[in-house]
Amino acid sequence: MLQGKKAIITGADQGLGKEIAKEFLKQGASVCICSRNEERLLKAAKELEGYRKSDTQRVIFQKADVGITEDVDVLYDFVLQEFGTLDCVVNNAGIQGPIGDTTEVLWQGIEDVVRINLLGTLYSMRKAVAIFRAQKKEGRIINLSGGGATGPRENFMGYAIAKTGVVRATETMAKETEKDGIYINAIAPGAMNTRMLEEMLEAGEEALGKKAYEQALRQRETGGTAPDKAARLAAYLASERSGEISGRLISALWDGWEDFDTHAEEIANSDIYTLRRIVPKDRGLSWE
Repeated sequence: MLQGKKAIITGADQGLGKEIAKEFLKQGASVCICSRNEERLLKAAKELEGYRKSDTQRVIFQKADVGITEDVDVLYDFVLQEFGTLDCVVNNAGIQGPIGDTTEVLWQGIEDVVRINLLGTLYSMRKAVAIFRAQKKEGRIINLSGGGATGPRENFMGYAIAKTGVVRATETMAKETEKDGIYINAIAPGAMNTRMLEEMLEAGEEALGKKAYEQALRQRETGGTAPDKAARLAAYLASERSGEISGRLISALWDGWEDFDTHAEEIANSDIYTLRRIVPKDRGLSWE
């Protein structure tokens, strides 16, 4: 449970970000949501008010583009002014970027997706860690990773390298803060039917490639992964129940995270749920 916690959730005017905000409110937290679209942000904040469990909970919002450092500075200043403290940050905001052959898509598009998805997440982590250290109390950060982070994803170069970078940034910052009582993890939410899926279908088979296009069509028809799975995982990682688990990429769909608290020491002493290189001896091969 997140009773009395204060959280920032970026990119929460729609989709998964809004689902995470709903789950946090259901579990007793107050939330600040942000996005680049003020109209959608206002509408989402009004909807989220209906998920408060008590009058002490608050829903506040601030327009911010996480790819602009000045906007992130304003966001964090606003939250501290309104809440007086901060317990958790969910870095969910992101864009899909250009779809197509890397040599043909606009270079600016690749730069934009890296700036927003990777550098925006990293800068937000820097701000959060500085605040948690100044408060001298536990803090938790949840970053959204996903497609392309655990394997090549052709025709999505910008998105894939940005999301892979988010995982390594998560692992690295977790190492830097392991003595501070700050726990940082990344989530792979699964293939959800969001605006990004519609962008893929609009791009068409030529840009995506035949296999990816057919997968996108099947996903739209079958409904995709329900966003509540990732929302519940985010709430779990934001709570004390997740203990000292940190520096991990966790699949909302496949990783059995509901029982992680009973395996915390085992997880901490292994490289499970991390980016790593498999060497020959890991596969029982003889040349190493």
